[in-house]
Amino acid sequence: MARFAWLVPATAAVVVTGIAVSTLTVNTSAAVRVGNPAPDFTAKTSTGQTVRLSDHKGKVVVLEWTNHECPFVVKHYGTGNMQKLQQEAKAKGVVWLSVVSSAPGQQGFVTADQANGVVKDKKATPTAVLLDPDGSLGKMYNARTTPHMFVIDKSGKLQYMGAIDDAPSLADQDVSKANNYVRTALGQVMVGQPVTTSTTQPYGCSVKYKN
Repeated sequence: MARFAWLVPATAAVVVTGIAVSTLTVNTSAAVRVGNPAPDFTAKTSTGQTVRLSDHKGKVVVLEWTNHECPFVVKHYGTGNMQKLQQEAKAKGVVWLSVVSSAPGQQGFVTADQANGVVKDKKATPTAVLLDPDGSLGKMYNARTTPHMFVIDKSGKLQYMGAIDDAPSLADQDVSKANNYVRTALGQVMVGQPVTTSTTQPYGCSVKYKN
């Protein structure tokens, strides 16, 4: 049975709809703490461009860790939930960066062409897909799961990190019932309000870093 890691408050492993889910601890490193400047980085996109986070200062930025083969990611894309959130955010001028940190040979690894194919097939609309096969960007942000979401404000400070919503299940019908943390955080950040729920436990498949 494939194992998918999921961050939850409990210490024991649990089983969700037949999938074994193991727990991980949250790294509270100051480098990736809400209220601190988001770590700057340089990364290559699936279209061959170089992106630097600091180039987007003055804009709100979302980082979305993704793995198109992870069933939790499949849920959010299969229901159109992630695409709708991307469209809403970009319509407000938000920069949306999807990050693939799966290593070669691991679940979810994609070449640049494959990444572009996934975007087209899913009708996704990120600003760019960042390829992170060596895991350096993912480890810089302590990205643990797919999805794992981060919202950075116009000044470059991290304002939200954690789960996309409060429904850590594989059931499609739970998407419409869930409290979407990212949507709420974006709405508050865009108008300069404090984010009421700024840190949550991310859930999903473990990021498939190089062993």
